[in-house]
Amino acid sequence: MSDSRGGRSDRPRRDRSPSQGGDRKHGGDRGKSGDRRPRSGGRPGQDRRSGPPRGRRPEREERPERTAEQKIYDGPPIPDDVRAKDLDRYARQALQGLPEKLADRVSRHLVMAGLLVASDPETAYLHALAAKARANRNALIREACGETAYAAGKFSEALGELRAARRLSGQQMYAPMMADCERALKRPEKALAYDTPELRKALDDAGNIELSIVIAGARRDLGQPEAAVRLLESEPLNSASRGAWVARLRYAYADALLDAGRRDEAVEWFHRTVAVDGDKLTDAEERLAELE
Repeated sequence: MSDSRGGRSDRPRRDRSPSQGGDRKHGGDRGKSGDRRPRSGGRPGQDRRSGPPRGRRPEREERPERTAEQKIYDGPPIPDDVRAKDLDRYARQALQGLPEKLADRVSRHLVMAGLLVASDPETAYLHALAAKARANRNALIREACGETAYAAGKFSEALGELRAARRLSGQQMYAPMMADCERALKRPEKALAYDTPELRKALDDAGNIELSIVIAGARRDLGQPEAAVRLLESEPLNSASRGAWVARLRYAYADALLDAGRRDEAVEWFHRTVAVDGDKLTDAEERLAELE
């Protein structure tokens, strides 16, 4: 891909010479003999040339401001110490089809997106967009755009990017996040449409649990908290796994119980969420403080 960041700089137009445009008068002074004397000097009737006087350089035209599209291509600045090799091996492999120089720049933007997605998702999204501007038909890049847009609360953009990633990769792992985007866009019925046997079969165990959490949320959006409770009870709530999904699953279950009017059980499961949520992925402690 060629680098188009420079933008187009049009040459300044030369002024039309007096000989163009028909019978224009020069406006010179007439002498006693009636001859016309051009102010610029020279013989009567001689055309004046346009342009600056000899010895004076024309003023340099200012560089045009970057367009919105060019600013997206530029992306936010990248610190010098950020290297392409900082990207994980799986991601580097996904970029192998790109030319080396292009892959290096894209990788550095993706590294920045990953570093900032939790603390500054807006800037992380801009880094992902800069990568997309250079290679928009790469599933990994579109996935990064979707995830950072989701983190920044740009759910419509996230949904479009994740759809593109799914189309390019043929994988269904984005389904839980896509369904949650539908919920955030106030379309719980569309979120429920993701809960199909075919899709469940394509997801791994963690993916299925994440989808159940989203579908349970959609049920609650539709005023069906008991249906949400039953769905979450079909998942391994008592798992001894240390995976992050355990805290999210227990939290979703406690929240559904509370929505169903089962307060005491909800308090119990918020406590059980705190017990496995060492990284503070949820606000279970705050919820307990409110309830107790």
